[in-house]
Amino acid sequence: MSRLVSNGVESQRPRFGVFKFASCDGCQLSILNLEDELLVLGQALDIAYFPEASSKMNPGPYDIALVEGSITTEEDAHRIRFVREQAKVLVTIGACATAGGIQALRNWADVESFKQVVYPSPDYIQSLKTSTPISEHVHVDFELWGCPIDKGQLLRVITDLLAGVQPHLQAESVCLECKRRGNVCVMVAKGLACLGPVTRAGCGAICPSMGRDCYGCFGPTEGTRIGPGLPPNMASLGRHFHDGLQLIPVEVLRRFRGINGYAMPFREESNAWEQS
Repeated sequence: MSRLVSNGVESQRPRFGVFKFASCDGCQLSILNLEDELLVLGQALDIAYFPEASSKMNPGPYDIALVEGSITTEEDAHRIRFVREQAKVLVTIGACATAGGIQALRNWADVESFKQVVYPSPDYIQSLKTSTPISEHVHVDFELWGCPIDKGQLLRVITDLLAGVQPHLQAESVCLECKRRGNVCVMVAKGLACLGPVTRAGCGAICPSMGRDCYGCFGPTEGTRIGPGLPPNMASLGRHFHDGLQLIPVEVLRRFRGINGYAMPFREESNAWEQS
């Protein structure tokens, strides 16, 4: 990867933008939680557009654009294409941007009926029937998974981009993080339906370290739209949930249809259990 430059002048600081779509803002808050490191990045980058942090909103182009949130309206579908045109490198951050987020549960339901129940004047609600990840609309250079993202992982990606180094994104499973931390397997020891074997590392195995099962916050391991490698063996884990842990089919479905449920490997497995 070549070193990022702005307008062909290497001495200028690369221009940085952060854009929000349908989301809770948690991943943008993770950027702000960098605290001291953010001050250093502010010296290395020209933070040109970041409404969550500053009223200064300068137009593009941008050398690095971070995008949080999923596409849920026609307006956002047009806006993400404009962001892509303005960005040299586009990085999606968080479950909403990479997999459609928890709001992608609407993709298995009737959105019009939701409008009728929730809003007194549903005709005013302009919304798509689906919540989809950014990569279904434009080319994405790098994906940072998580709900929210890990701020340390984000910092490494940004510093790699500034240095002209190809960012290394973890693709192994949470199980490896549990082993590194010396955790006892909660699925073996407690009989919990843990998604750790098919969920990518990056969180530091937070939930299993607290004696809880993994909920798949960091998305599926290898086999995603952008990452190389073989897909995770969702079917084998689903069968173990059902046959070994005695979960009924709807409970197995709900395990895979969560925060990253619209990510293809999780989606296919939950669909299979829906037909059981």
